[in-house]
Amino acid sequence: MMKLPRRFFQPLAIGAPEPLRALPVRLERMIHFVPPHVEKMRAKVPDLVRQVDVVLGNLEDAIPVEAKLDARRGFIEMAKATEFGETGLWIRMNALNSPWGLDDLVEIVGAVGDKLDVVMVPKVEGAWDIHYVDQLLAQLEAKAGARKPILVHAILETAEGVKNVEEIAQASPRMHGMSLGPADLAASRGMKTTRVGGGHPDYRVLSDPGEGARGSAQQDLWHYTVARMVDACMASGIKAFYGPFGDFSDTEACEAQFRNAFLMGCAGAWTLHPSQIAIARRVFSPDPDEVAFARRILAAMPDGTGAVMIDGKMQDDATWKQAKVLADLADLVEAKEKAAAAS
Repeated sequence: MMKLPRRFFQPLAIGAPEPLRALPVRLERMIHFVPPHVEKMRAKVPDLVRQVDVVLGNLEDAIPVEAKLDARRGFIEMAKATEFGETGLWIRMNALNSPWGLDDLVEIVGAVGDKLDVVMVPKVEGAWDIHYVDQLLAQLEAKAGARKPILVHAILETAEGVKNVEEIAQASPRMHGMSLGPADLAASRGMKTTRVGGGHPDYRVLSDPGEGARGSAQQDLWHYTVARMVDACMASGIKAFYGPFGDFSDTEACEAQFRNAFLMGCAGAWTLHPSQIAIARRVFSPDPDEVAFARRILAAMPDGTGAVMIDGKMQDDATWKQAKVLADLADLVEAKEKAAAAS
């Protein structure tokens, strides 16, 4: 059941900061994962800050059990030692049913809560998971004297989570967005693949029978889920993201998967390897020719009404809205790149 509208934006703890009414306008083309228990990786973070839109300290999957506490301590050390500026600072906490999830939030919010922008919550199955994190963060923010609310990002990686995706998106004013987690989702669904994202050569359609060999085309295993996630997020005013692409050697397939997600409405993707940073920057920044055409539409229809012909194509209020999406994104990208060049 949803909270009553009048109470939706009330702080959940006395002394906690007021929830945001709208998401901050930020470029988040790549969420770059860092294993904070590895000292040499932490040492690279000041350089990463200038290259990526989001630095994420990973505390969950891929961190060995014996390194969980070191990862948490390493993240706190990394956060204290680094000035992030306009680059986002996130964590992926351990799962809510793990022995480490509670202390991840208690220790990190207490130590560096005002630097932390977003908590990524794994294996979210329903609004109840978000409600728990929402209440806990409010209590921890109040205790720490935090000046801004920490946002929550859900990973969609179970069949139950996909079933409840709309309720998850609407669960809290802290909701920042969602990411597709294809590996855990594949296991949860009983899918027969060991790949982390991307297609599968056996997931295909055939052309109709006729003379000669039948044509065949590989399909996208994740199209349905990405579309559901995008609709749920956009309807709720939050962001959708593609998650990991596990084959670092196949940059072409990574780019194709990222581009599909971008075209369908995703704001960015996870980058797990340095080679994927440039791919995400390129893919989740709009094509200059498309932007130029979009700006011609906006210039020809300043108030977004009526209809005009440009290069033989009719443009109306619907295409004006499409053009506005591209032009606004281009403005964000240009501002970010100019600031990076100046620094």
